[in-house]
Parts: sequence; C-alpha cells; structure tokens
Amino acid sequence: MALWIILAIIVLLIIWVISMYNGLVKLKIKVDNSWSDIRVFLKKRYDLIPNLVNTVKGYAAHESQTFEKVTQARNAAVSVPAGDVQASAQANQALGGALRGLLAIAENYPELKANQNFLELQSALQSIEGDLGNARRYYNATVRDYNTAIQQFPGVIVANMSGFKRREFYELDNPQEAQNVEVKF
Repeated sequence: MALWIILAIIVLLIIWVISMYNGLVKLKIKVDNSWSDIRVFLKKRYDLIPNLVNTVKGYAAHESQTFEKVTQARNAAVSVPAGDVQASAQANQALGGALRGLLAIAENYPELKANQNFLELQSALQSIEGDLGNARRYYNATVRDYNTAIQQFPGVIVANMSGFKRREFYELDNPQEAQNVEVKF
C-alpha cells in the first residue's frame, strides 16, 4: 500500500512539473508573439517614412538637415537586431524625435498641409503610432506575466531547471517618447 502511495505522489509530481513547464512555454510564446507584433508595426512605420520625407521634401527642399536626421534615425532603427528590445526602444525613441521635427516643418507650409498625399501619409502614420503604442503595452503585459511566473514559487524551480530567462520590458528613456507622434495640424 505504501508503494502505491509513493508511486501516486511521484506521478502527481511529474504531472505538476509538466504542467508548470507547459505553462511557462505558453507565456514565453506569448512574449515572443507580442514582440513580433511590435516588429511588424515598426516595419510599417519604417516603410512609411521615406514616402513622408519625399512628400515634405517637395515643399521644403531647404530643410535638408531635418531630412537627413530622419533618414539616419530610420536606418539606425532598421538595423537593430530583431531580439534586442532595449536597442530597439532607444533607436525608435530617436526616430520619434526626428519624425516630430519633420512634421513640425509641415506647419510652415500651408500648401503641404493641404496636399492629399501628405494627409494620407499623416493619417497612416497616426494609425501606425496608435497600433504601435497598443502593441508596446501588450508586450509589456506579457513580459510582466512571464517574468512573474518564472520568479514566483514554485515556477522558479521549473524555470531554473529549464533555462527560462527574464525578459526585458520595452522601456523608453524619455517619458515624452511614449506619446504618439503628433500629426494634427
């Protein structure tokens, strides 16, 4: 009888470890998926920027320094390795600042503000910025859940045995950068 009890305890322990491991895998996949969502919105943003720069450039050709800053910031952001959360946050912080400078130029050109192509690009950028903000919040929520699960008892035991590592939040150095790029005129 004692042998059956010990065997049942061992089986329950194995089931518990498997269940805990699968739960951690599920959380890890959610984090990876939410990071992928951020990368998709960043790609859309990166693809939109050259069109926006070219449209503004047609009206304000003498603002070449601003165009160069936007282009350099975009290229720096595009070149960040896919899994580097902090570098991506910093590069996109710089890109957001450069975009604000570009959009500020448009205020000096009423004919640009009335241009249909510019208005469409402006609307697309505003939409992407909103989606990107939502994706960042979701990513940070999944990272919070994952990090909590691997640091709380008893999950910490399975996490340490299985090599689950803490993930970084998508944080910006400058709190103003968390705001969407202002595209209203």
